Amino acid sequence: MEKWTVLAKRADFNAIAQRFQIDPVVARIIRNRDIIGDDAIEEYLHGGLECLHDPYDLLGMEKAVRILRNKIDGRKKIRIMGDYDIDGIMSSYILEQGLTNLGGDVDIRIPNRMTDGYGINDNLIKSAYQEGVDTILTCDNGISAGGPVALAKELGMTVIVTDHHEVLQLPVADAVIDAKQEGDTYPNKNLCGAGVAWKLIRALGADPHLDLLPYAAFATVGDIVDLTGENRVIVREGIRRLRHTDNLGLKALAEVQGIDLRQLSTYHIGFILGPCLNASGRLDSAMHAVDLLKAGSESVARKYAEELKTLNDSRKAMTEAGFERAVAAIKEHGYERDKVMVIVLPGIHESVAGIVAGRVKERYSRPAFVLTNGDGALKGSGRSTEDYSMFDELVKVKDLLVRFGGHPLAAGLTLKEENVDEFRRRLNAECALTTDDLVSRVRIDVPMPISYVTEELVEELEELEPYGKGNEQPVFAQKHVYFEHPRLFGARHNLLRCRVRSMARPGDSDPDRLGFQAAVEGPAFDAVCFHHAEELYARIQQSPEVSITYKPQINEYMGRRRVQIVITHFR
Repeated sequence: MEKWTVLAKRADFNAIAQRFQIDPVVARIIRNRDIIGDDAIEEYLHGGLECLHDPYDLLGMEKAVRILRNKIDGRKKIRIMGDYDIDGIMSSYILEQGLTNLGGDVDIRIPNRMTDGYGINDNLIKSAYQEGVDTILTCDNGISAGGPVALAKELGMTVIVTDHHEVLQLPVADAVIDAKQEGDTYPNKNLCGAGVAWKLIRALGADPHLDLLPYAAFATVGDIVDLTGENRVIVREGIRRLRHTDNLGLKALAEVQGIDLRQLSTYHIGFILGPCLNASGRLDSAMHAVDLLKAGSESVARKYAEELKTLNDSRKAMTEAGFERAVAAIKEHGYERDKVMVIVLPGIHESVAGIVAGRVKERYSRPAFVLTNGDGALKGSGRSTEDYSMFDELVKVKDLLVRFGGHPLAAGLTLKEENVDEFRRRLNAECALTTDDLVSRVRIDVPMPISYVTEELVEELEELEPYGKGNEQPVFAQKHVYFEHPRLFGARHNLLRCRVRSMARPGDSDPDRLGFQAAVEGPAFDAVCFHHAEELYARIQQSPEVSITYKPQINEYMGRRRVQIVITHFR
């Protein structure tokens, strides 16, 4: 079940269009992203590196910089401790490269997901102490590691925490950099871990030519933080540099995945390249991904790239099997009736629990936790909808949990097996989601006849990139679209190609706001559908006239450029 909603935020779109020399449709999309006022619109359309905030505005930055400069000057051994996902990997790499550029004695340790669990722990601290480490520098973790940080201090080590996760209680570190800590006035509360790490390196003066910016951009996309404001600048500028990167590892990874880096987009990072880096930490060691980034020859880079691709292929197969088990468990236990799903899947690989939870959340349009057994307790991850802050809800039941952490939209947790039924009961009892909240929503930017789409309009829409969370790719809609020559294709015949044309009727358009004229018949466009294509094909056989939501794009083939309509939903 889906609910289609038109974003009807008001403004003088024609005036904005004239002032900024853009199409009124683009003006409406900008307003839908809550970009209001000439200065904000100018920054959204054309803002560059000058829009980045001063790293020293982060609370704790000055103290951390002072400590690290003293440690580098004193040739003290510094150990970076990151997380095993894209963000932690990129954070670790940024810090190591930056500190090495300053002459620091630095190495990296990333916890093993299966043997160490998330974040720093007592064993990692003791190991660092035994190896003569003077200073622990965390990235993308540490804010909730009060115990291990205290142990490091007891052993006489210096600890600097850089993180971006929610703060419950500050650890007793020598310096803490996290925009979410109390008293921090930094304007951007949505930096990812690598964004925070890059800010530290910038404050140290170790990246004057922005060579490390692309890695912060990669992590910003991969960690699914909001692509608004400063984050959007980081990603836009970072992707421009990634398209011409000299990093042999990233070039090799793109090559084995068949990606032309010159055409790199947030899609490629989020859905193809990023998951390969994640797979190293999920199924093996995230240090393999670090080794890829540090590869000094094309042959070594190719070796690591192929290994990561193989790991990711295994991860995808495990995810599919786990999702099928989750759906079966939901049906067996009647969890469809729950507002918050808590699914226990014994034996599933812990590393794919979060991905399976995300698939469940998408299928059933409600928050989902997937747990598996391990070390005498249940461990797993959750993925949430925008109306349900998963982290805040876990705080309410923290007495049942061994440990937890995360964001509003995602969390990780450990609990004793005997507490799982009470955990499920209390989450649902406390849940304030309504029946309307549990319906999949399709947000439409503009109800617009496909006959209005031109190559020039698509090129203007491309200027709104990078797309991602908080700056989603625009979605359009039209009733009464006529389908011609539909055919299924692909290895499993689950994709659809066809031709579509406008068959708008009076009242279907929005002429008083954007000047669209209802057309009896418009030109035909090539169209494709990648989701539920078989269902759409069957629908067309009953009636060739269907209402759709869509995204226009330019399809280039054999030197020819043509507008193509990508159908996202239909009814």
